[in-house]
Amino acid sequence: MDPLHVLSASEQVAGYLREELRRGTWRETMPGEDQLVAQLSVGRNTIKMALRQLEQEGLLVGQGVGRRRKIVLPEEHASPTLRVAVLFYEKGDELHDLYTRFQNKLKAAGHTVVHAPKNQTDLGGNLQRLAHMIEGTGADAWVVISGSGEVLQYFEQRQIPVFALYGWASGLRIAGIAANNVPAIAAAMRRLIALGHRRIVMLESRATLSNPGPDCAAFLDELAAHGIEAGNYNMPGWEGGYDGFYRCLESLFARTPPTAMFLFSTAEYFATTQFLVHRGLRVPQDVSLICCDVAPYFKRYQPTISHVRWSAQLMVNRIARWATNISHGKEDTRQTKIAAEFVEGGTVGPAPKRR
Repeated sequence: MDPLHVLSASEQVAGYLREELRRGTWRETMPGEDQLVAQLSVGRNTIKMALRQLEQEGLLVGQGVGRRRKIVLPEEHASPTLRVAVLFYEKGDELHDLYTRFQNKLKAAGHTVVHAPKNQTDLGGNLQRLAHMIEGTGADAWVVISGSGEVLQYFEQRQIPVFALYGWASGLRIAGIAANNVPAIAAAMRRLIALGHRRIVMLESRATLSNPGPDCAAFLDELAAHGIEAGNYNMPGWEGGYDGFYRCLESLFARTPPTAMFLFSTAEYFATTQFLVHRGLRVPQDVSLICCDVAPYFKRYQPTISHVRWSAQLMVNRIARWATNISHGKEDTRQTKIAAEFVEGGTVGPAPKRR
């Protein structure tokens, strides 16, 4: 029987760093000693000894005082990479902060990121066109933004590695992440109703009264709990991209304008504010607005934007971990929900008096 060997602190740190190197966590150069001390919460001497051990193993090469150590992995330990295609929901999504961040994270890990030549609105739910596009893109894996159940099911049935960022992935064996907006929307609804609002509209293109999805179901439940009868007026939905969206707004404000509205994306939020400006309507004096999306610049606006907030970084990290798992041949179909909260800003106010 071999004698028991208890690993020293530096050996434990070296083991951790060795595994991270082989996973491809860092590329080309190692983080500096200060960064590793802060990240691992261990002493500087422990970090120095661990790095020296990795140099002796040939995994790191020193490049002089003040310069980061070069990473030199044996060819068999090189981290595999993917060609990842991103299928957006509609034109303009590629500018969204969260989507830019996860793509940058994938690129930093060595993956190639490409945009699908058409978005889901362009495809119009045509699965034959989707199949032709997938074949022509030549991607190893896909990230689908706000995918419909039919689109995501297509990927699942053909065993194409796919990650659903938002979208209708429940019940499918695919990876995904989304915010759990239900408590936040319920809190926002109670606040609006307390401020006297009754004509409240939820603008979500795909939701219907018969198939609302969890977020819109929470909206309908709060209406019912406060004795407000819901109809198509409260959740009209629309088709046809932004042309359809503007037609929906025109219809809503033609006779009995809403006093409060939920918008599901930042693009739709700002499109709505422009629509209201052209009609001479003020926020929140005439219409209260809540965005069910989050952006880092919301606090810079006057009035500040009321919105639903969650941790975008958790989503970025989860997508990166999925890509790592897929690149190493591991099955990853875990679906994650992130808790969201309602952040009240200056775009919510008392319901206007009846005119």
